[in-house]
Amino acid sequence: MLRVGITGGIGSGKSIVARVFENLGIPVYNADTAAKRLMEDDPELRASISFLFGEDAYLNGKLNRSYISSVVFKDQQKLEALNALVHPVTIRDGETWMKKQESPYAIKEAALIFESGTQSHLDLVIGVSAPRHIRIQRVIQRDNVTREDVLKRMNNQISETIKMRLCDHVIINDDAQLVIPQVLLLHEELLKKAAHKSSF
Repeated sequence: MLRVGITGGIGSGKSIVARVFENLGIPVYNADTAAKRLMEDDPELRASISFLFGEDAYLNGKLNRSYISSVVFKDQQKLEALNALVHPVTIRDGETWMKKQESPYAIKEAALIFESGTQSHLDLVIGVSAPRHIRIQRVIQRDNVTREDVLKRMNNQISETIKMRLCDHVIINDDAQLVIPQVLLLHEELLKKAAHKSSF
């Protein structure tokens, strides 16, 4: 089975692209959703997060997202420490999930594939790209945040240009080019690659 990653900067539309692949019958692992689940369900990770952020990290047994977001938004070291705790657990969880899949290929959707080193567990990576001004506008509308908030979040990811250069394929999601035809073409190519890989 072919292991495929989908990545892109904040607001690029990688979740929309992942959904198109899902509609084609391809299983998709969403690293962000998994990380949120693991931060609540994994006892060791919970203990580490509580140690890092103190007793306010969990409220009534649930992760206190607003508190943690407010801390990491202002403190780069805390953000890096949190990522260092969450990424390895999420990568392991994703690996377990991948091993259970029986489709020709399966997808891991994650914003920080290259930042977390996840690409070493994948056969290839698809990038989803959109112009910066479109990405900023999408996130402002989606998350109801300020332009400054979006720019700060963008600065925590490697640049779009570098990220797309590291990808094996790039899907353009700029509101001018249609996404579905690009995904359909890539889907056919991935099925061929998966068949070629399984024949060895």
